[in-house]
Amino acid sequence: MKSKKTEKQLLPEKGEELLNLLKARFEKNGSRHPGLEWAPVEARLRKHPAGLWSLHEMEKTGGEPDVVGRENGTGEYLFVDCSPETPKGRTRVCYDREGLDSRKEHKPEDSAMDMAAAMGIELLTEEQYRGLQELGEFDTKTSSWVKTPGEIRNLGGALFGDRRFGHVFIYHNGAQSYYGVRGFRGMLRV
Repeated sequence: MKSKKTEKQLLPEKGEELLNLLKARFEKNGSRHPGLEWAPVEARLRKHPAGLWSLHEMEKTGGEPDVVGRENGTGEYLFVDCSPETPKGRTRVCYDREGLDSRKEHKPEDSAMDMAAAMGIELLTEEQYRGLQELGEFDTKTSSWVKTPGEIRNLGGALFGDRRFGHVFIYHNGAQSYYGVRGFRGMLRV
């Protein structure tokens, strides 16, 4: 009797395709992860099929995930969406479910927080977003929701960032707002 494939696991051929794509991106963008080698990253991914599944979700929504570091204590590799602009498959979303539910009309289909949770990833914090911007120029024509501190969110606001005029800006908006050029970037720890 065959065992059931779990929902958050790729078919073997899809997993191999994704590993090849991630390896090529890793090798092409060495400045994002100095001192790291691909073989240990791949070995870790092969041991964590749910992580590989999440990376597939990041990829299919246009995130172009890549390794940007490694946690000292846990040894986990940090993957972040490195697409030049906010991932196209994640735009036109409110910040969270509460923001979405508060809209009376013209509701988007989803929220950034709900999508991220379904993908098994987290929104970047403001610090992580600024760290990503040190690796290149991202969101020069778009913007991305970032994880908002509770004291701001409790007042109805949410934060987003972008790069304009050679600088990284963090702004605020109502959590219920959404725009065609605003999405979110995520992080995955594997």
